[in-house]
Amino acid sequence: MTQHDIKLPHRRLGTQGLEVGAIGLGTMGMTMAYGASDEQSGITTIHRAHELGVTFFDTAELYGMGTGSNEQLLGRAVKDFRDDIVLATKFGFDLSDPKKIGASLDSRPEHIREVTENSLRHLGTDHIDVLYQHRVDPDVPIEDVAGTVGELIAEGKVRYFGLSEAGPEVIRRAHAVHPVSVLQTEYSVFERAVEAEVLPVVRELGIGFVPYSPLGRGFLTGAVKPAAEYPADDMRSFDDRWQPGNYEKNLAAVRELTALAEAKGIAVTQLALAWLLAQGDDIVPIPGTRSPRRLEENAAAAHITLSAEDLTRIQEILPDGAAGARYPEYAMPTW
Repeated sequence: MTQHDIKLPHRRLGTQGLEVGAIGLGTMGMTMAYGASDEQSGITTIHRAHELGVTFFDTAELYGMGTGSNEQLLGRAVKDFRDDIVLATKFGFDLSDPKKIGASLDSRPEHIREVTENSLRHLGTDHIDVLYQHRVDPDVPIEDVAGTVGELIAEGKVRYFGLSEAGPEVIRRAHAVHPVSVLQTEYSVFERAVEAEVLPVVRELGIGFVPYSPLGRGFLTGAVKPAAEYPADDMRSFDDRWQPGNYEKNLAAVRELTALAEAKGIAVTQLALAWLLAQGDDIVPIPGTRSPRRLEENAAAAHITLSAEDLTRIQEILPDGAAGARYPEYAMPTW
């Protein structure tokens, strides 16, 4: 048996009973943001994830660009082992205009219910394990959002309530209406903004934390090239971290991280994931990949322990995270 076949340890997220494998799988890149999609490779990767003990699978209405395609792919892939896993999806965008997808928010209670019914149908399931508000809607009180999800939980259509990219005040207000089990927000050695205020609040309230983009949207894989060399439908073509000036600084940091990883006999991606897991037992990252080989590598990171010296060295290499903003200004979540 290789390290790739050792089952993942489990972690608890929140205090409502949610328990998942220590590393999950994000499926966004299987249908959007990283160039042309390949459904079969996505299904093969999801099946391999299940074999390795991955139990936490993340999708969203947005990832299908209004068509449901991402949820449908995931639903087809897991239909034979649905009861063994945790399915998480998200609401919160107005996807009615294809030309404005991702640009406008909608967390009105009636819309939450509409999206939930669509997601149940797309996923081919009678319940959603974790339902997240994808982005905070400034036009809808978070109390109304929490109350609506609480009703869906009481009806058995949802099991746990999650927030994504919410700040401390919103988290507190939502949690006061219905317990929040998990917060999902970008966090990695590249992106550290949550450390100042968000992580302390979720820990105070007993909320689990799910970092998305834990590998810096692929920058930490080392297989990168400048922004201009990516096609227009690949978000790295306009991601600030790939732009001239920032790209070179970030590449230099990844080379230093790679040297540290190689000295330990591991991949730099495994170093980055092990660093996240070392930040607390309440953290479960959800790296995305379409590659079964990369998935095996990511899952194996759950069995890597970093020394205090390793953690210090990583802090020295990236004391404040990566160079460049994580989103264009118009898309930047506001806390």
